[in-house]
Amino acid sequence: MSQRPPVVLVTSCNRPSGEHPFHVAGRKYVDAVRLAGALPLIAPPFGPDEIDALLDTCDGVLLTGSQSNVHPSHFNETVLDPTLPLDPDRDAWTLPLIRRALERGVPLFGICRGFQEANVALGGTLYQAVHQAEGRHDHRAPADQPAAVQYDLAHRVDVVAGGVLAAITGREHFEVNSVHGQGVRELAPGLRAEAHAPDGLVEAFTQPAAPGFNLCVQWHPEWRAADNPVSVQLFNAFGIAVRAYRDRVRGPLPRIPAV
Repeated sequence: MSQRPPVVLVTSCNRPSGEHPFHVAGRKYVDAVRLAGALPLIAPPFGPDEIDALLDTCDGVLLTGSQSNVHPSHFNETVLDPTLPLDPDRDAWTLPLIRRALERGVPLFGICRGFQEANVALGGTLYQAVHQAEGRHDHRAPADQPAAVQYDLAHRVDVVAGGVLAAITGREHFEVNSVHGQGVRELAPGLRAEAHAPDGLVEAFTQPAAPGFNLCVQWHPEWRAADNPVSVQLFNAFGIAVRAYRDRVRGPLPRIPAV
């Protein structure tokens, strides 16, 4: 009997609708997981003591982007802009989730906020406003434009030779979209930069010491992923990793005897 498709946990955000709170994840992330050949499972916030049980059910983790930001208290800063959108309930479970997934070797792919979460979870810091930092460019998208314009290719990234991203793409540089106000200030100990923007900002990283596949990127490869060759390469690599993890951890499905 063939093995079941791998299951990828998709992190969600907390959004109110009137008086009713909802847990939501963008369809583009769900579609990208399907592009990787896996089944997406959108997960609400879990308690830290429930994370291992949650990881027992899945073969990979996709850390989604979001309009919200990691609370600066997680990297020992106060909020500089009172209008900064935050989601403390997401922070409370995704940060320990990231650490535990990496420890267990569960394949992990982080995007935008997920990229920033992973850096903070492992001890790194962020710029609360990249465009205000000396020597950095404005990496935000025009808020008054439609999504097709906001997510259009915006700048080049230069790939670090000899790394995971270079192995996946076979490229020295490529163009990406740019839809973020925050960014990595200090890379967490043990992380390896995989790509940089023209202003030197880290755009991708991995944790080489982790026993499983992991890659986090600042841009949005899930946006119309099937139409972007680099995005296809990234999600194919993630799909290969989650299938390998499934096969190693779960083994073949039990054979059902004929009646």
